[in-house]
Amino acid sequence: MEVRAKIRYVRISPFKLRLPIDKVKGKRVEDALNILKFMPVKAAGIIAKTLKSAVSNAEHNNELDVDNLRIKNIIVDQGPSMKRFRARARGRASRILKRTSHITVIVEETV
Repeated sequence: MEVRAKIRYVRISPFKLRLPIDKVKGKRVEDALNILKFMPVKAAGIIAKTLKSAVSNAEHNNELDVDNLRIKNIIVDQGPSMKRFRARARGRASRILKRTSHITVIVEETV
């Protein structure tokens, strides 16, 4: 059975979030949380938080065994970008895009 958890409008670009995902896809939840714990990037903490939420959903809502869960998929989509400007020389302005992301973690029970 699949269980999912979503975090939306996270203030980090999707490109930065996709870097640690490949290391944990398909692994057992316990192993994945260990890997993410020791990664020196901000994205790892955000993904770990979402993964813990998915595990909690599986345990509480569907009464699945936490020890048998594995990560089926992690999806990162781009959210809306906040548009800001930076003053430049001679009265001009340049645009700064502050990107946001939506993360979906899907876990399933293995037998």
